[in-house]
Amino acid sequence: MTKRDPAVSLSDLRNVGKATLGDFKVLGVSTLAELACRDPDELWRELERRTRSRHDPCVRDVFAATIHQARTGEALDWWHFTPERTGRPAPGASLDATGRRRKTATRVGAASPKRGPRR
Repeated sequence: MTKRDPAVSLSDLRNVGKATLGDFKVLGVSTLAELACRDPDELWRELERRTRSRHDPCVRDVFAATIHQARTGEALDWWHFTPERTGRPAPGASLDATGRRRKTATRVGAASPKRGPRR
């Protein structure tokens, strides 16, 4: 799904597979509209409460990515939301005046570090 081609259902979201669909079912989230007005931290804590088990923090990042896509139509991989959770900016990311990550251009033709011969 792209920004111009919004997701139609939860299963259309980029980071959603069988496990995440199961998590949404446990949480009572069945539509994009319901997902869009939720908070990823609250969803993650609620999932742990309802299942009475610990879930990997990356599940929270998946929730953040799916909520972002439900709200904006922009499909980003879940790991783009890990720095938000950990409080660290992504490597090479610059922040705007509100403290949000700003997209930066990649240098074309940037030299890569030289490595020795493979053994």
